[in-house]
Amino acid sequence: MKLKFLACCLAMTGAALLTVPASAQISDSVVKIGMLDDMSGPFSDYSGPGAVEAMKLAVEDFGGNINGKKIELLTFDHQNKADLAANKAREWYDEQHVDLVISHGLSSAGLAITKVALEKHKLSVSNSGAIQITNEQCSPYTVRFGMNTVNWARSMGKAIVEQGGKTWFFISLDSAFGTALQADTQAVIEKEGGTIVGTVRNPAGASDFAAFMLQALASKAQILGLANAGSDLVNAIKAANEFGVTKTMKLAGWIFPTDVDALGLNLTKNMYMADAWYWDQDEQSRAWSKRYFAKMGRMPTSQQAVAYSVVFQFLTAVKATGKDDADSVLAYWKSNKLNDMYIRGGELQPDGSIKRDLKLFQVKTPEESKGKWDYFKILQSVPGDAVYLTKAETKCQYWK
Repeated sequence: MKLKFLACCLAMTGAALLTVPASAQISDSVVKIGMLDDMSGPFSDYSGPGAVEAMKLAVEDFGGNINGKKIELLTFDHQNKADLAANKAREWYDEQHVDLVISHGLSSAGLAITKVALEKHKLSVSNSGAIQITNEQCSPYTVRFGMNTVNWARSMGKAIVEQGGKTWFFISLDSAFGTALQADTQAVIEKEGGTIVGTVRNPAGASDFAAFMLQALASKAQILGLANAGSDLVNAIKAANEFGVTKTMKLAGWIFPTDVDALGLNLTKNMYMADAWYWDQDEQSRAWSKRYFAKMGRMPTSQQAVAYSVVFQFLTAVKATGKDDADSVLAYWKSNKLNDMYIRGGELQPDGSIKRDLKLFQVKTPEESKGKWDYFKILQSVPGDAVYLTKAETKCQYWK
């Protein structure tokens, strides 16, 4: 199965993958990739150590080297602190000669790395959710493979309002991500004729959501929008069930299979979710996820799958061009559609977004699930043209 999967992925990269230019240049004779992530905090289940293992699978698929040059992975826990993330990115670019820095975790850390990458003219891939990374704070050297807050809002907000969820109350993480997710969803809700009847902010790492849930109940809204993630999302869903919010309101949140696994289907059933990928969506995804499961003992999240995709596509570009500098890799990505087990027909837009189709999911009921990790059902595919910013909408100066 592993050989079949690898053959399929390599075939999709095209003939360019097999041709190395005579002027091939691998800096320092090593291809270096660094991951800055939340390795032990509230978002580590989504990405963290699991994303690192996913990256290792991509390196394994290339045999550990590119044209005889070693592939090296570096990791660092930025603890969701922007200063730590920026300082480590600068050190890696300047002293370690890292060719690509990948970032996950809080969007403030991703935004900080984007500035360093622009300063150094080095490649970064940020998979944090805040739209600013590929909008008003975009950079020609930063790319995002994963979902952003506008994608989620346009996929989820519109669908829920169309189904009758007209009034919303938001509990949002007090961060760039929470602010962006609420604002982007609110814009969609109001455009579709819905209203926001109340909002509160929760600090990162909050454990007591009692006061927030009482305010949500008092609002008499139809939908409780949870613009948070990680342990904050898990604690909010627990509290919503404990205080009876789920008896009168439907929940909408950026939920992952790891959240469902931690909470159980009884507390999460029927929640809606938009995402770019799910481990059980097709044969190719299932084959790769079985490899991941063999290493981690659990199925991957989309954030862990995207870490694989970034490394796979970076190494594909390096192998095809014979170069590992940012400009060469970006030029290759711009001139080729990106395909692997995570992304199909991906197109690099001038704002740094990889545009592709997304999916609308719903958490299964206990009766629908066939067992552990069988948590989501796919409701529909969402065309990329419907959920990504256009040139007319963008605030990205490099696209304008």
